[in-house]
Amino acid sequence: MTRLPALTYREVVARLRRAGFEFDRQAKGSHEIWYNPTTHRRTTVPNHPGTIPRGTLAAIIREAGLTVDEFLH
Repeated sequence: MTRLPALTYREVVARLRRAGFEFDRQAKGSHEIWYNPTTHRRTTVPNHPGTIPRGTLAAIIREAGLTVDEFLH
């Protein structure tokens, strides 16, 4: 497995969009729900300044049903 880089909210969202995800709705606080209409999967993304912690990024990738390589490339 590739070591996850430190990514910002905008970089994560750009990669999710490339994987077919769309903004679904605002969740509690500064969190957003992103949905893929093809795979019917949802993932929660925190919209915080700075970088997203690697553990949180790993959870986003797992919820999205992607591999790290699919997400990064």
